[in-house]
Amino acid sequence: MSAWFAKLHETFIETGYYRLLLQGLGNTLIMTLGALCIGVVIGTLIAVIKYFAEDVPALKPLDMLCDLYVTTIRGIPVVVLLMIFFYVIMTSAEGITVGIIAFGINSGAYMAELIRSGIGAVDKGQMEAGRSLGMSKVQAMRKIVFPQAVRYILPAIGNEMIALLKETSVAGYVAVVDLTRAGNLVRNNTYDAFNPLMAVALTYLLLVVLMSRALKKLERRLAKSDKR
Repeated sequence: MSAWFAKLHETFIETGYYRLLLQGLGNTLIMTLGALCIGVVIGTLIAVIKYFAEDVPALKPLDMLCDLYVTTIRGIPVVVLLMIFFYVIMTSAEGITVGIIAFGINSGAYMAELIRSGIGAVDKGQMEAGRSLGMSKVQAMRKIVFPQAVRYILPAIGNEMIALLKETSVAGYVAVVDLTRAGNLVRNNTYDAFNPLMAVALTYLLLVVLMSRALKKLERRLAKSDKR
């Protein structure tokens, strides 16, 4: 045990590589949160467009574009999408910026379906009630339907955030020092494979456990609010 602690100290403390892992952790969290925000915005826009397109023929072209976007993005592996953005579309941007945008666009395709299902879970009578009060469809969506849909959407968004966190592990392909790449750099420079890889794995596990517990608490609160 003392030999393992000595090796751990040598790998991370004596070399100062623990700072590299902390930098990687910070970049991972930045990309995850940034991509989640972009994904929520894109997903909400697509879900709302598709909802209104059912009754508004003028929105059919936009509806078709949304379907094309969702099908295309969901059909391309995220690492390939990331490299397309880095090497073809955003050649002058920093890797972390490219990562946020690429992961966000990828997430948006999945968020769209999650949010659309949340809106669909709200009773259609709610929209009719809003319309009977003199609201436009947009007003009824904003003030009545969407707030009710949020309680169905939030747990799914939390799960998507966990998926995003793990997806960012491929950001090293575009020269971003995320948590996984930081662990690989430590491994390559110290010739110690066990400790850096275990540190990275345990950090991801800890983050996922914390997020999962936060999600469970949120779900319990939402369940209590539904009973009132």
